[in-house]
Amino acid sequence: MAVTKRVAGLDWARIRSDLGARGFAQTGPLLQPDECDALASLYPEAAPFRSHIVMARHGFGQGEYKYFAHPLPDLIGELRAAVYPHLVPVANRWLELLGRGERFPEELEEMLARCHAAGQSRPTPLLLRYQTGDFNCLHQDVYGEHVFPLQVVICLNEPGRDFEGGEFVVVEQRPRMQSKAEVVPLRKGEAAIFAVRHRPHKGAKGYYRVNLKHGVSRIRSGLRHTCGIIFHDAA
Repeated sequence: MAVTKRVAGLDWARIRSDLGARGFAQTGPLLQPDECDALASLYPEAAPFRSHIVMARHGFGQGEYKYFAHPLPDLIGELRAAVYPHLVPVANRWLELLGRGERFPEELEEMLARCHAAGQSRPTPLLLRYQTGDFNCLHQDVYGEHVFPLQVVICLNEPGRDFEGGEFVVVEQRPRMQSKAEVVPLRKGEAAIFAVRHRPHKGAKGYYRVNLKHGVSRIRSGLRHTCGIIFHDAA
């Protein structure tokens, strides 16, 4: 429950404002150093995970990641359930601004039940590992018909000490305009919340969708682990 209280204590008014203005927001400190170390130490193990992806094999970049299996580690499950209700108002507001009739449920279990009924039953929280020379190409984590529009990444190592480079990057593309890149600096234990694939933007004739992708720049040296929290499951 300590993580749930920590999540509740975040500056959600500022986070929601940043999400509306830019499509991403930084949380400030979220996990303790020992929690980060415990999560990163899981990577060499087999039991907590359902699959192992080597990015170069699929053209995703260089590096690796592993999707957690059910049951999720306690810390991951608690984080996922604690953060989701704070993001539902943003998600539903985005649907409203874009003229969409559906709405996301208030609790994570209802969202997951919706996914599972559509055949999206594989858990999507993941642990990523980058070593010197690794990078992650710009991409979107969609996974199926039902997509919650926001997700979270948490840095588990300390930049400048454990690794150099490896900046988290969000790129926004508006129609008929050049792409805009934003570097989102994260220290150990800090998280970024960001749009999965698009967000509403107000134009001269009302709101329209702008497309967002995210990635990681090249690791110049060291070892970088991150944890990703996605709120929809995969087909």
